[in-house]
Amino acid sequence: MKRGTLILEDGSKFDGFTFGASTNTAGEVVCHTGMVGYVESLTDPSYCGQILVLTFPLIGNYGVPDDKTIDDFGILRWVESNKIYASALIVSAYTEDYSHWNAIESLSSWLKKHNVPGLYGIDTRTIAKNFVEDGTMLGKIVMEGTDPKMISFHDQNRIDLMTLVSIRNPRVFNPTGKISIVCIDCGLKNNQLRILCQLNAKVTIVPWNHPVKQDEFDGLFLSSGPGDPQIQCSDTIVTIKSWIDSETIKPIFGIGLGHQLMALAVGMKITKLKYGHRGHNQSCILEGTQRCFITSENHGFTVETLEGLAKDWSILFRNQNDQSNEGIVHDFKPFFSVQFNPDHCAGPRDTENLFQIFLDIVQSYKVNPTINVRSYLIEQLTKCCSIANAPSEAISNKINKILILGNGRLIEEEPIGLDFLERQLIDALNEEQIKTVLLNPAAAPYEKSADDLNQVVDVGLHIATVEWNIEVSKPNGILISFGGQTALRSAVKLCAQSIFKKYRCNILGTPIESIEITQDNCLFTKTITDIGEKVVSYEAANSLEETLISAERLGYPVYVRATESSTSLRQDIANNREQLISLVTSIFADSSQLLIRKSVQGWKKVEYEVVRDQYDNCIMVWNMEYLDPLAVRTGDSIIVMPSQTLSNDEFYLLRNVSMKVARYLNIVGQFNIQFALNPLCSEYYIIRVHPRLTCSSVFASQATGYPLAYVISKVVLGISLVELEDTILHETYASIEPNVDYVAIKVPRLDLQKIIRDFNFMESSVKSAHEIISIGRSFEEAFQKALRKFDKHITGFDPYSETITDYEISTSTDERIFILATALHQGYTIDRLFQLTKIDRWFLHKYASIIQFIRQHSDSSITQDPLLLLQAKRLGFSDKQISKYSNCTEIEVRACREEFHIRPFLKQIDNVFGERSPKTDYLYFTYESKKDDFQLNSQRSPSIFYND
Repeated sequence: MKRGTLILEDGSKFDGFTFGASTNTAGEVVCHTGMVGYVESLTDPSYCGQILVLTFPLIGNYGVPDDKTIDDFGILRWVESNKIYASALIVSAYTEDYSHWNAIESLSSWLKKHNVPGLYGIDTRTIAKNFVEDGTMLGKIVMEGTDPKMISFHDQNRIDLMTLVSIRNPRVFNPTGKISIVCIDCGLKNNQLRILCQLNAKVTIVPWNHPVKQDEFDGLFLSSGPGDPQIQCSDTIVTIKSWIDSETIKPIFGIGLGHQLMALAVGMKITKLKYGHRGHNQSCILEGTQRCFITSENHGFTVETLEGLAKDWSILFRNQNDQSNEGIVHDFKPFFSVQFNPDHCAGPRDTENLFQIFLDIVQSYKVNPTINVRSYLIEQLTKCCSIANAPSEAISNKINKILILGNGRLIEEEPIGLDFLERQLIDALNEEQIKTVLLNPAAAPYEKSADDLNQVVDVGLHIATVEWNIEVSKPNGILISFGGQTALRSAVKLCAQSIFKKYRCNILGTPIESIEITQDNCLFTKTITDIGEKVVSYEAANSLEETLISAERLGYPVYVRATESSTSLRQDIANNREQLISLVTSIFADSSQLLIRKSVQGWKKVEYEVVRDQYDNCIMVWNMEYLDPLAVRTGDSIIVMPSQTLSNDEFYLLRNVSMKVARYLNIVGQFNIQFALNPLCSEYYIIRVHPRLTCSSVFASQATGYPLAYVISKVVLGISLVELEDTILHETYASIEPNVDYVAIKVPRLDLQKIIRDFNFMESSVKSAHEIISIGRSFEEAFQKALRKFDKHITGFDPYSETITDYEISTSTDERIFILATALHQGYTIDRLFQLTKIDRWFLHKYASIIQFIRQHSDSSITQDPLLLLQAKRLGFSDKQISKYSNCTEIEVRACREEFHIRPFLKQIDNVFGERSPKTDYLYFTYESKKDDFQLNSQRSPSIFYND
């Protein structure tokens, strides 16, 4: 492996390994915190000349799509421009073994094709934290064997970049569009153009210095772009000023650099940010409202507002983190602009409707130019507010005692670990001087210690029991989302009997009507269908003809089974019409009816955790991916957070659908949604939704440090997410979407006492008894740490069995993960294992990297080679595990590590990529670093400590 070094202008050096092109380069070094979207970011002209550092540690997972594919408008589909504009890419870990249906090559080969170098093995978190303190810096990448003095630092902000990013000659897209928009290209992204065309605009793109005649167009669009607006685009500023000063008023909309140029055109000032905003989780507040939006951003300059704005201009958006300007709007004329990227790509789609609003304004001004744009923007951006269905201020103010339906008796179907969130909830309610009564026979010992504000009642959630407690304790509010499915069912029955109405007890959070929809399969299916989404549900068929019609509509393959009342036990998957006829004929021989649904067996299972408040602020707390495909019960699969094999398109598509469903159901509080995602395309189905806390909620809260229960307790009382500080991190707000720079893995703790001897089949009747969370900066590290917590006899992902069969590999059992280790050790290929298990190849490659190390270095002197020993630790091997393969003792391995100064480093779980300095004591150890976030001492012990 060839080496290279990132050298910063302050003299600091970061050594790594090269991928992509082996060439030296220089530029401003900037950090991007998005967890997906590396293809889109690299081709974004706004990164022109910059060395891009990605803080999420695992990059290259889903490869690179065909960058020549075009859409119906003739626009490149999968990239934001026709080249890579970043001068280099810096990552923590890179994988050559990508896995995605849409990929045609690896990230490395794509970079090499564009002559762009990359470095991996770099501690990107340390770079980000240094930049937060000192600001972004110039840097250079020097390949091994090159004299660093021969490569000069280069600041792209000192030159005019327009000649590199702007179109050379005017070009028209969607010529039959009804509204004529001229776009000044200062570094236009393809998705900005695509959205305008999709909204039926005729778009004429012109160079940055092209004279634009106002009478030829209906509106002006100013694109995003790179560089310092104060030393470039002078001709663009002249054009903008001429439109603004013209007696003929026509709307203008600017994005990114276009926003800054608009400000300069009216006399405002621009300043350079110390660190900049580059990521997908920036929270922007609509000025004068409680409404915030999660935005994608990429800029190092901002419009200065400390000394006020130009006359007749107002702030439209501001950044919640640092209060910097994110948008301006004219008080009377149709001119507005935003700093963030409503075009997303990469990133969330929360503000894409700004394009539609712009075109609506353009259309309105063609007919009747009297619309007040500022008022119209606020009206359109807040129209989904659900205040009418949230607790009124009067109700919120008079709530003094709340009954909490706890997690009931820990029967098999109930989530485990909710007591962690129940404690957080009770503390938050006590802050508001609200008394609580918790009904929970399975409460943790610390929950049972009642005080003046809180009472714990050791009873189940039976209807009569709950009613008796309402009558006795006289609460005027009830929370039903903390008790799992049992609590929801009880609440629905209590409501049907008018118990809450009888005792004047207000249901807080999501309306009971929405709860009822989620509890009724028919209602749920109809509701999801009504909003244009698809759900996995059964249809009844009474004849062969009806079955065939259903199958054609659903699409093959389909899953068919006899009804529960039938004597037939036949059930199977039909891949085509012929197989279906044969299967159905045999079922109808013993039954008059059958059930049919779309088969999603083998599809990916993905889950999203969402929080929404009464102001329609909606954030994704986390998403997670199941390592096992659908067909294995949820509670018995290993889960990774965040998802590892979804592209930017898929990641944010499902996020968007999650919020669409949450809004339609009028969720107030938490919301969990599960998807089936086709591994061969972007087709998806909604499996189920939970308007309550689940075991995934516990995982999300613990693994991110996001105070989920605390936030929910405030939201259901009518408090906006915008008002809530993150009580764990303290340096951020509850309305900011968590993003991380590590991997979290949850493993169900099953009965492994019979490993290697007896199988425990993972059918619906087999449930995990406990859950384990592990965190690391690489998948292998987190994965092996988690497995060690399985059982004291397990040292990691070690092959145990001597012989295995295809049947053992393909059968979902509680020991299959170790069967896979054995299969890889015995020479099974990735493709063969994929055929047998349908586990995504990316995960199989990660498993294989561990086994490959074992095969290559068993009986070798791992402990004598510091690089080899460090590699083992970064792959998640424990000292005990290493001793098994290096013919020495665990103590000797530790001694060698200490001799070579190989030790784990302490990291904070902060969900902001180290961009701020949160006062969190959620910690974990990793070998994928070279610096501690801070030192532990006797005065400060961690709240949650993830170690192996």
